[in-house]
Amino acid sequence: MYAVVYDGNCNLCVTLVQLLEKLDGGDRFTYVPMQDENTLAAFSVTAQDCELGMILINLDRPDQRWQGSAAAEEIGHLLPMGALFVQAYRAMPGAKSAGDKTYEYVRDNRYDLFGKRTETYQPTYPVCTDDACRPAS
Repeated sequence: MYAVVYDGNCNLCVTLVQLLEKLDGGDRFTYVPMQDENTLAAFSVTAQDCELGMILINLDRPDQRWQGSAAAEEIGHLLPMGALFVQAYRAMPGAKSAGDKTYEYVRDNRYDLFGKRTETYQPTYPVCTDDACRPAS
């Protein structure tokens, strides 16, 4: 299981999390908005860490993490058939570099480009530090 740390106030970020929630159904991924400092503290993630972009944490090995475009690539890799697309993307000359630069631009300008929510989006499949927050089966 993996935890996706995302900006819960970013319209684009929330739309992508909602899409991933529908595709995955909580099978591989759980989510925590970067605004939830208490939950992030359990993983030693700070607000400063979040400034560098989304974070993917392997919950079985919490020291294994990806950030920014590397997190997006790893999420794609973990989805069914996603590894083929990520492999093709990485094999195209210049695609990785262009993707990294595009990610950084969007990260740094996301509110101007896509708007900012008035309330932080709370995920359907939240990261749990205990069994109390698991969705009912």
